[in-house]
Amino acid sequence: MVLGFLGLGVMGRPMAANLVAAGHDLVVWTRSGVPLDGARFAESPQKVFEQAGVVFLMLANAEAIDSVIGPYVEGRTVVHMGTTAPEYSADLGERVVAAGGRYVEAPVSGSRGPAEAGQLVAMLAGEPEDREQVRPLLAPMCREVVDCGTAPNGLLMKLAVNTFLISMVTGLAEAFHFAEGHGLDLGTLRSVLDAGPMASYVSRGKAGKIVDGDFAAQASIRDVHYNNRLIVEAAAKRGIEAPLLDVCRELYAETEQQGFGGEDMAAVIRAMWSRSGLGTPTGSSRNDAGSVAAAGPPS
Repeated sequence: MVLGFLGLGVMGRPMAANLVAAGHDLVVWTRSGVPLDGARFAESPQKVFEQAGVVFLMLANAEAIDSVIGPYVEGRTVVHMGTTAPEYSADLGERVVAAGGRYVEAPVSGSRGPAEAGQLVAMLAGEPEDREQVRPLLAPMCREVVDCGTAPNGLLMKLAVNTFLISMVTGLAEAFHFAEGHGLDLGTLRSVLDAGPMASYVSRGKAGKIVDGDFAAQASIRDVHYNNRLIVEAAAKRGIEAPLLDVCRELYAETEQQGFGGEDMAAVIRAMWSRSGLGTPTGSSRNDAGSVAAAGPPS
């Protein structure tokens, strides 16, 4: 069966590349027009649906998805792998089914690195027979596929996972900001955290980015801010308190407003620098070990 893939961005391109590497006959489309080695490039989303029986969507938001969905989904299985509001996903599923198609959610946990390594975790939701059709197709992209029932439970689960991710990385950034403000050696802090009980793939990666001042995006400030907003809105609709994510949303919004939306989420430390009046303590203000010169906290 021919597979389709729409959206070759930071996450989508390595995910689609893994499908090609696994030997799948893949037809792709992306707004940028940049092709993918080993895959056929279609001139429009409609052409992808005309050729493929199952089409994966890894698109930025609801507006981008709406722009590629049409009556040509009839007889096709649409797999939504990005992150949108759960209510939007439920509505999208109804539209796809009304047009004669099938609909599955498979949002993923992980950033660009795990996407490149085929180590994502998918949260699968949809009708049982549709989940079983899609499950084996996810294997080249995901190390785990977890059943979440019917849609939109996949998206709701993704937001729950991201609640932990966002608060964890923001807390990590605050730990380094605290250390900076006291003139501590950031390399030493990194070593302690890496050796301790809280260490994880994420903590090690983000700590390294902060210490090295390398904010090349694995998961961008812009995307995390968008995800954070979805979580806060979904919580509010159910009367659920989300105090940590309320604060995180402010920090990611401030970082994006400062012009750093394309940087990695670890760059949220920039909002903390700004609030503390530290400016940008990188480059000449760091010593060779990666710590801020011991000038004490800002006045």
